[in-house]
Amino acid sequence: MAITDWPEGERPREKALAQGAASLSDAELLAIFLRTGLPGTSAVDLARELLVRFGGLRGLLKASREEFCTGRGLGDAKYIQLQACVEMARRYLAEELKAKPGLSSPQGARDYLVARLRDLDREVFGALFLDAQHQVLAFEELARGTLDSAAVYPREVLKAALRHNAAAVIFAHNHPSGVSEPSAADRALTDRLKAVLGQVDIRVLDHFVIGEGRPASFAERGWL
Repeated sequence: MAITDWPEGERPREKALAQGAASLSDAELLAIFLRTGLPGTSAVDLARELLVRFGGLRGLLKASREEFCTGRGLGDAKYIQLQACVEMARRYLAEELKAKPGLSSPQGARDYLVARLRDLDREVFGALFLDAQHQVLAFEELARGTLDSAAVYPREVLKAALRHNAAAVIFAHNHPSGVSEPSAADRALTDRLKAVLGQVDIRVLDHFVIGEGRPASFAERGWL
């Protein structure tokens, strides 16, 4: 049965309009994005098929172009549209951080950094630079490495902090392996960065290590 033949309250678009997008299942959300199904397959059924194939929404969102385009009903146009949606979400989170009078919500910073770094296929080290009132000035990637390491140079981090005229900084890097437990090298690097930045009165507020699940926070562990 085509979606247009479903009861109005069960159609994804009408349901979203009446109850909000949060009321939709993953398959219903994806069906709205797909817009149409295939002969003999509704958009919702196609969405369910794709979610099973890619292991859920996250698997679909992080799929490479080659992997994505092997899915039924998918191609370059849909891939670019989906990547645009993901990037808009990241920029929305960044604007939300900058719009606040100060970093009043550590969870907001955590959510943004997770969205920015978690699904990358190589290790990336970055920083949120903050002013004296903890207003977000900028996010910058400071090092991009391999599957399990990224070379971070304290002198370059200091130069970036001074360039942004930062009074404080929150570091973050991802572990593509999915294990968010900080390594001994992560702790040693953070100590070096804290010492270098402290010489010019720039505070290190936190360092998040991002993998699967909740990121590890140096501040929460009392390591700063």
